[in-house]
Formats: sequence, C-alpha cells, structure tokens
Amino acid sequence: MTTPPKRPLTLRDVSDACGVSEMTVSRVLRKRGDVSEATRNRVLAAAKALGYVPNQIAGSLASQRVNLVAVVIPSLGNMVFPEVLNGINQVFEDTPLQPVVGVTDYLPEKEERVLYEMLSWRPSGVIIAGLEHSDATRAMLRNAGIPVVEIMDTDGKPVDAMVGISHRRAGREMAQAILREGYERIGFMGTKMPLDHRARKRFEGFTEGLAKAGVEIEDRAFYSGGSALAKGREMTQEMLERSPDLDFLYYSNDMIGAGGLLHLIDQGIDIPGQIGLAGFNNVELLQGLPRQLATMDACRNEIGQAAARIILNQTQPEPDLEMQTQITLTPTLSLGDTLRRRRQG
Repeated sequence: MTTPPKRPLTLRDVSDACGVSEMTVSRVLRKRGDVSEATRNRVLAAAKALGYVPNQIAGSLASQRVNLVAVVIPSLGNMVFPEVLNGINQVFEDTPLQPVVGVTDYLPEKEERVLYEMLSWRPSGVIIAGLEHSDATRAMLRNAGIPVVEIMDTDGKPVDAMVGISHRRAGREMAQAILREGYERIGFMGTKMPLDHRARKRFEGFTEGLAKAGVEIEDRAFYSGGSALAKGREMTQEMLERSPDLDFLYYSNDMIGAGGLLHLIDQGIDIPGQIGLAGFNNVELLQGLPRQLATMDACRNEIGQAAARIILNQTQPEPDLEMQTQITLTPTLSLGDTLRRRRQG
C-alpha cells in the first residue's frame, strides 16, 4: 500500500482558514500580544477544526522532529497495555526511536489534551489505542504529518495505519464455543462499557453469536471501576443470587473473571459442570489460579511489535512501500478448565 507524503500543518494553513495574518495566529496560539476576543475565538476554532498543533521545538532543531514516538493508551492499571508497550520497546530497542507514553483514562477529552501536548513536541510518529476519537483528535492525527498507527482494534476505519484484532469476531467466536459445549442460560459481566469501545464490540459480537442460535443473555451487569478480583467476586455473587439458574458466566476481562472463579470455588460450585466461565485477554498473571480460566488471547505483544515496525519503516529515508499497514491478527481461544469439553465417543 502506498500513501501520499505527509506534511504537517503550518501557521499559514490556520491563517488561510480564518482570514487573519500569520502573525495574529501566532500571537493567539502563543498567548502573546493584544488580540480581540472575536479574533482569538476565530483563530482557536480554525486551529481546532484543522487539527493544528503548535510546534514547541520550532527554531531549536533543524530537522523539526525528535526521535520520540507518542504512545497514547487508556490505562496502565491492568496487564493489557504494559504488554503492548513491551512489544513496542522490543522493536525500538536498537533504533534511535524512543516511546513516550500518555494515558487517557478512557476519556475522549483527556485523549485530546494528551495528544495535543505530545504532538507539540513534534514526535516522529504516533501509536494510539482504538479507532474511536473526537473530531478534534482525528483532525490532529490526520494533519500531524507523521505516521499514525491505531492499535488494538480493526472494527472500523483508521486515520492511517491500524493493527489489532476484530473484537466483534472475538465475541462471536466465544459465543460459538460456549454454545458448542451445551450451555444455554448465560450471564454477562463487563467494565467501562460506555467508554471502552473494544469491550462494547466484544459484547455486541457475543450477543450476535448467541442470537444466531436463538439464545439471549439472561442477565448482565456493568460497572465503571477498574478490573479487579474483588469486584468480580462481588458481581458474581450478586448475579447468581438474582439469577440462580445461570449455567455460564462470560466476563469482559480475565481479572473480574478470576474473581468470579474464586467466588464459585469458595461456594463449592461444580466448575464447569454446573457453571462454566470465560474471560478475555489471557493474562499470564492468572495462570497460578486453582483452575485455568477459559479465555482468548488479544495478541497484545504482537500488536505492539507490528505497530512499532510500521512506524520504524515509515520514518526511514526509503521506506518499504509494500509493507502492510492495516493488520488484523487472529486471537487464540483457550478452553482452560472452565469451559466444559464434550466427551468424544
């Protein structure tokens, strides 16, 4: 795939868009000099609509670029994104490029602020989680004039390059695996569904997969806290008190799934005979549990490596124009000890 050469926006672009001089634009953006409120608002609105970010290193470096790669992720509070960062760092380790991390807490307005500040230092590339962004963020990404790789998700249209998995397909495949084993009365527990678009897409794929077999989710629970064993215990107890006939529990991530597993073990419930369980992410930390939770690997390290290789290639004097820049990886389903296997024979 070939892409046209990138050019970062300049003061002239903003000047042309709002009809004032470049000097006035500079004064507004640098918060210097006397400018009327109406003109200031016009300049700021034009800059935001274009996705213009002031250059903090203008005049200090001849290249107008630094060997930093902005990595924008929603959280460091679970085991998912550190593995992505590890994959990025493995590729950049013997190169001049260095990743610099910004955290958004799944908040679109914070993502805007983080990206704005990072782009103002003119990094050599951007790796950013997800495909859903505000209009201002998308404008900044489109007009940054540098390689941009959106990661973790491929269910949508990227600004430039993307590397991830199809979360809708992951949800459908988990539904099919559960139905194959004969489970029919299913409950779902998830986190951050309004803001975590990837968890939402898995849930949508999961419900679609069940619906094709005429099965509906019988109970569901969501919460806005972090992924936690204690929360998984609490949610599982409350759901089974509410819906004691459930025979399978699907969790949006392994951490709350592990909490549910520990609760069921404490209660002496037959797993996976009476109740089956599954999570998502294949977190290595949980391999020491009394039973292995059924889960699906999200290819985190591989995503980080592939994204870094795209950035590295596109920052070369003569990049490989044949290098794939939109990559969908295939996660692996692990049945563990909590998704009943049908006996053969």
